[in-house]
This record gives sequence, structure tokens and C-alpha cells, in this order.
Amino acid sequence: MGLIQYIFCTDHYLLQINTEFLEHDFFTDIITFDYTSDNGAKISGDLFISVDRVRENSDKMKLEFNDEMSRVMLHGVLHLIGYEDKTKNQIAIIRAKENGYLARKSTL
Repeated sequence: MGLIQYIFCTDHYLLQINTEFLEHDFFTDIITFDYTSDNGAKISGDLFISVDRVRENSDKMKLEFNDEMSRVMLHGVLHLIGYEDKTKNQIAIIRAKENGYLARKSTL
């Protein structure tokens, strides 16, 4: 197994990364840099998470902060194992995976 690093930061720091590396000029909750190698045998990556954005989203959706943070952290790992979220169908699939794994977490 490779290394997965979570980097918790502010909205403005993540916006800077989003602009510099992805040429996107908007806030987001997570950016995943995938370093997975050996045809997926070693999953590795850096997951930059805006704590500000997670907090705002949890407030908007009336969710516990820790639950929303868990979802975002899982979302990044799902990207590392090959799930995308660029189309409506891909978004539906990745959300279903998030919900399935989060439901498992609550039974532990």
C-alpha cells in the first residue's frame, strides 16, 4: 500500500491550489492529487481539504461537521481508487459509494 496524506487547510489556500494547478477559480471542499502506481496496486495521494468549506457545507445541509468531514475524506479515497465525478452518472455512483461506506461506519 502507498501513502495517503490528508492536508487540512483554509478556503483561500485551497482556492490558490485550485487556481494554480487546475486553473479553476472557485472554492471547493477537496482536491485530490493521485500518485497511485503499479496499476492501482499502491494507492497514494495527497488530499487537500478545506475545513472552512466542509464546515459551511455541513451547516447548509444541517449535518454534523464530523459526518461531512468523513464524507469528504472518503470522497478523496474513492478518487484514488478510480471513481470520478465529472458527469451526472459518475456523481450518482460516487455518492452511492460514499453513502454505502458511511453507513458501514455507523454500524461499527
